[in-house]
Amino acid sequence: MTNPLMDQGRAVKKIADFLKTLTDIGSLDLQSHILACNGHVQPNADTPTGANSSAVPGASGSEPSPLICVEFTGTDTPLLLARNGELLHAIEHLAAKILRLEPEEHDLIFFDAEGFKAKRDRELHLAAETAIEQVRATGRPYSFPPMTSRERRMLHLALTKSGLPTASSGEGPRRFVVLYPEGPAPAQPIPTADRTRAIRNSFRRR
Repeated sequence: MTNPLMDQGRAVKKIADFLKTLTDIGSLDLQSHILACNGHVQPNADTPTGANSSAVPGASGSEPSPLICVEFTGTDTPLLLARNGELLHAIEHLAAKILRLEPEEHDLIFFDAEGFKAKRDRELHLAAETAIEQVRATGRPYSFPPMTSRERRMLHLALTKSGLPTASSGEGPRRFVVLYPEGPAPAQPIPTADRTRAIRNSFRRR
């Protein structure tokens, strides 16, 4: 598959222009530092080179590195992190749309502030351990709250060590992970769109 961010310089400029417009219109006190996947600041960023690569996902080799990372600083960063990082995720999602990334390519960019996502990853691992204990103790499925695709993937990985089956359920922003007790793998629910299409087709055949 062709790398959608092969021209990283152009992609960085698009992101920088988008973030400048966003902060200007919203009168937000935010500074955005755009990083390459190796943890070095891009030439046009407003921080010195040699940024801490440990803050960049994948720098430790534990997961694939995104190609472009954005770190926010400034007095308005709490706004980004409110409601479990809702605004931070929304800005990242808009940037992915601007770059015309497919959903499965969204992890090629990574937006963070104050190490929020690293802290969130630790929370997900703790939540996974708690869920594993509960499912084994009760023999009943455990449903996690809705999460982003990245968080669901992290959660699936954290749950893998238990050997218990997992599945994602729901649609869009309401999609969530379910951990099941030992036994046959759970059947995947039919998406609403597919059910609607099937019902419509059944009426057409009558």
